[in-house]
Amino acid sequence: MKRVLSRVRNLDVYPKVNEDFYSRTLSGGLITLASSIAIFFLLVSELGLYLQTVTETKLVVDTSRGEKLKINFDITFPAVSCVLLSLDAIDISGEQHLDIKHAVIKERIDNKGNLIQVTTHHHIGNPKMGKPMQKHGGEIQHNETYCGSCYGAELSSDECCNSCDEVREAYRRRGWGVMNPDLFDQCKREGFVQRIKDEEGEGCTMYGSLEVNKMAGNFHFVKSFHLENLHAPHDVKYYKEDGYNISHRINKLSFGDAYPGIINPLDGVHWFQETPNGMYQYFIKVVPTVYTPLRGPVIRSNQFSVTEHYKGPEISQRTPPGVFFYYDHSAIKASLPLQGL
Repeated sequence: MKRVLSRVRNLDVYPKVNEDFYSRTLSGGLITLASSIAIFFLLVSELGLYLQTVTETKLVVDTSRGEKLKINFDITFPAVSCVLLSLDAIDISGEQHLDIKHAVIKERIDNKGNLIQVTTHHHIGNPKMGKPMQKHGGEIQHNETYCGSCYGAELSSDECCNSCDEVREAYRRRGWGVMNPDLFDQCKREGFVQRIKDEEGEGCTMYGSLEVNKMAGNFHFVKSFHLENLHAPHDVKYYKEDGYNISHRINKLSFGDAYPGIINPLDGVHWFQETPNGMYQYFIKVVPTVYTPLRGPVIRSNQFSVTEHYKGPEISQRTPPGVFFYYDHSAIKASLPLQGL
């Protein structure tokens, strides 16, 4: 056994040369050092390349049906007050949502872009007058359930409008314009017109999300008072239609959840209007995307491309001034599986 171990110990793939037959030089040492450094960097780079993952794009037909599309947005309007700003959504099936408030937050900003007050949802202040008026005309009595009038816009005899927002919503359903909110007891008690005056000269940042049907449609930011379908503003006295400035900055706009490497082309885009009114349009093509990481859950999201167009007030006379996002879905879905090299 000792003999075998001795033979193993004497094995040498690179037999040593007798020191009498070579000499050490500075150039030889430098070459050895440079070769060692090169070998080290080659080893590290090859190891990094081996561990690197790449994203491969595959295109398949999108066969999904009946799904919802989540739209995330954060948009600043430096010249439109929050009380005059409304978010609406309509799709080609005819389903529409006017003055959306669920999961939407407004922040008042001054003319320098600074936040004026703490983030507030869309509740208008507390009543400042006496007892509310009942639908039948008298003041609410003790232990009596409040049922405010919809001023002719109710769809059934038992419908109640207990706030200014509910009266406005009832008018929208009917397609009626609100000429003077102070004629409504609910709006008068809540000081709605005074709030419009108080916010004059301010801007607004609106952010949040909304879910829409996965079909072609649009969502838009317009005046909070408009007619159904035509969305025509009527409150000239209170809303100064001739000076409605639709300048805006898109802080964020995405369709679905974020995934590594996603690029949203409208993030950080801004447009400042020189003349009042007009209609700014974004035409968006949404591409369903499935991101499959090496580890972790699959992310189903969307990419999109966009083109822009501006209509001056002389062209869009029957359309309210505002910012419109028209979206349509691609029939091709992108699959992004991560793969190691």
